[in-house]
Amino acid sequence: MFDFRLKVFHTVAKRLNFTKAAKELFISQPAVTKHIQELEAGFKLQLFERNGNRINLTPAGDVLLSYTERIFELYRNLEFEMNILAEKHSGILRIGASSTISQYIIPPILADFHHKFKDVKVQLISGNTEQIEKALLHKEIELGIVEGHNKNVQINYQEFLKDELVLTVNAKDETLKKDTLKIEDLKNYPLLIRETGSGTLEVIEHALNKHHIKMDDLNIEMQLGSIESIKSYLAHSSCIAFISIHAIIKELKNNELKIIDIKNFIIKRPFYFIEPQGQINSLATVFKKFALTHNL
Repeated sequence: MFDFRLKVFHTVAKRLNFTKAAKELFISQPAVTKHIQELEAGFKLQLFERNGNRINLTPAGDVLLSYTERIFELYRNLEFEMNILAEKHSGILRIGASSTISQYIIPPILADFHHKFKDVKVQLISGNTEQIEKALLHKEIELGIVEGHNKNVQINYQEFLKDELVLTVNAKDETLKKDTLKIEDLKNYPLLIRETGSGTLEVIEHALNKHHIKMDDLNIEMQLGSIESIKSYLAHSSCIAFISIHAIIKELKNNELKIIDIKNFIIKRPFYFIEPQGQINSLATVFKKFALTHNL
């Protein structure tokens, strides 16, 4: 329903590459060039600066990108509202979820959501909390689900689900024979942590700071970029790591990992739905309501 030339422009503006845009849109590169030239002729303004094989948006291109994002958002909401009148939910919903959520929480919810709303196409991207928040603010997704304590004033946070981070070790390793530690004992064991920007790392730091323990006080053996890599590392080492209870259910049942209690120390955290302040996406609202009532 919207001008295809705007979709071409939007794709080129996001990729800053005519070849990649052509592949994504399933059209030829000359066709992409033609659509951009027609837009530039219509506005009597240059939208891209071309420097050899590289392109960048001009000030006019930045303005058009901003309006294009708003047009597409309005179009998605229009499509949804019209489908409500026809008693039908359809369209594309782009969701971003931080690693723990995308791997262990959201897949069964997505499967059941698809069963009920077959005409809603969900696109899911994964990253750490910082990356998902940036994707939301850059309008690359309509809805995010994240962990962490940071509160960006441009983002609306709605609590979704409770989680607990537990101290985890290799169940077969003989180095740590205790089932309970004091919080000061953490300094005596090699620790695995997530990468900078991870909501999990942020929550751990916040909890330890309350007990006057800094990350520099701990014996950090390595930073790893995913929960799966941490679990695999634990299986081949004598390290400890704080991991979401949702992420180790299978390993606990199979006696591959075990939980070590820490006296008077619990790390609980909520997962949040995030959306831009002051903006409501109808499909995102439908998904949130469905997820909140889902039997986890």
